Formats: sequence, structure tokens, C-alpha cells
Amino acid sequence: MTATAWIDFQAWALRGMESLAGRNGFRRGGPAHLATGAKGEREALFYLRKMGYTVVAQRWKSAKLWGDIDLVGWDGPMLCFVEVKTRSGRDVSSAESAVDRDKREMLRRMARAYLRGFPEKLRAEVPVRFDVVSVYLLPSGTEFELYREAFGW
Repeated sequence: MTATAWIDFQAWALRGMESLAGRNGFRRGGPAHLATGAKGEREALFYLRKMGYTVVAQRWKSAKLWGDIDLVGWDGPMLCFVEVKTRSGRDVSSAESAVDRDKREMLRRMARAYLRGFPEKLRAEVPVRFDVVSVYLLPSGTEFELYREAFGW
């Protein structure tokens, strides 16, 4: 089985388990937009893995800062901090437009906190990039738009 086929199988199995849980009455509580966001993040995880990323963290948080980083992964030698924006349609505004100045600044602070976990010598040498993945959960299927280097430090 190829790596891409294995990733597709994992995504298919996870969707099947979620569907089965929903039919058996095991639904997560909370607002619908949070469920949409969580589903988009899961879909983005598998999408990025198929694109060759090695995802090392999901919903990474710091005890000292507000916020989280949706996905952290390596794209070759590049450490990528990935913000995922999910929409259930292609209506008025694009998903990536929600990554405004305040969101970018929060992601930069979180990335600096994440990098503080690296040895000091290595910290300065790690190439870093901020990516945004727009996920559209449409009736016709899921669509993705990946913006590498969406913004800088």
C-alpha cells in the first residue's frame, strides 16, 4: 500500500467512526461552528500529510499565552505553523481572509513560544514559515486551498 493510499484509508476510517458514533447518539456538544472547525482541522491534517508534511502537533497551546496553533509540521527542512480556516460553503468571504492582523500576531507569539522548546543553538537555525489552509466542506466534497508563506514574522 502506498503512503498516499494509507493516508486516504486513515481519513476514510476516521470519517466512518465519526459517522457511526453520530448514528449511535454520541455527538459532541457545543456550537455547530466549533464542530465545523474541528472537522476542517482533521481534513486539513490528512490533506497536509498527503502533500508531504510531517505533522508533529495539533492544537498546540502554551500555558502562558492565549490561543493555539492548529497544526505544526515539517515540510522538508521547513518548520510550518499552520492556521486552518474552515467554511461550509463558498459564500461571501474566503476562509483565509479570517486570518487578520490580530490572528497573525497571536500566531507569531505562539510560534515564538513553540520555538523556545528547541535548544537555543538550533532555534536560530530552524527555517520557519506560516501557512494557511482554507477548507471548504461542500456538498460536492471537500476542497482545499494551501497558502504557503501566507505571512512572515
